[in-house]
Amino acid sequence: MSDLEDDETPQLSAHALAALQEFYAEKKQQIDPGKDDKYSIGIIEENWQLSQFWYSQETALRLAQEATVAVGEGGRIACVSAPSVYQKLREMCREDFSVYIFEYDKRFAMYGEEFIFYDYNNPLDLPERIAAHSFDMVIADPPYLSEECLRKTSETIKYLTQGKILLCTGAVMEEQAAELLGVKMCTFIPKHTRNLANEFRCYVNYDSGLDCLI
Repeated sequence: MSDLEDDETPQLSAHALAALQEFYAEKKQQIDPGKDDKYSIGIIEENWQLSQFWYSQETALRLAQEATVAVGEGGRIACVSAPSVYQKLREMCREDFSVYIFEYDKRFAMYGEEFIFYDYNNPLDLPERIAAHSFDMVIADPPYLSEECLRKTSETIKYLTQGKILLCTGAVMEEQAAELLGVKMCTFIPKHTRNLANEFRCYVNYDSGLDCLI
């Protein structure tokens, strides 16, 4: 190839090249997130078709802190359809408790052995290694505001927990939550990264730091 042909080869401007490099870096991060970012809320994008709405950073942190205090050192926490809380717990980089994520969305399988595939339609279809009443606390956020979804998720919650329950769901589910799980509404109001049409609340069955109305 002649020097003339080399000169005629299309060249990207410095700005365009930088933008392209940034694009590829973002794609690589989505495919293979670094260790520091692996547990960041939003590293896995919301899928509205699966009724996924992530908690705000402040809410995820408040719930994670509540869980660690509630279970104490060496405690075991199950996050059922509550990936934001799982991520925040792991982001805290503490080794004095164990936590598992029960999720339908297999993108969360990136968390290895702590990921448990979970479909609320089959509430007790869990791996043999997940024994009954093997968690000190269950944090659950049923994906849909329906009596059926809450009822089936409640079966899972009662199977997993040794006692403590932290439920996050719509305010309209207060009566059903009390009936199914014996939980009462807290004064703390969880927030999401997006404004949702339905008011969400937290419910617990123990003396909670979330200013529970007991």
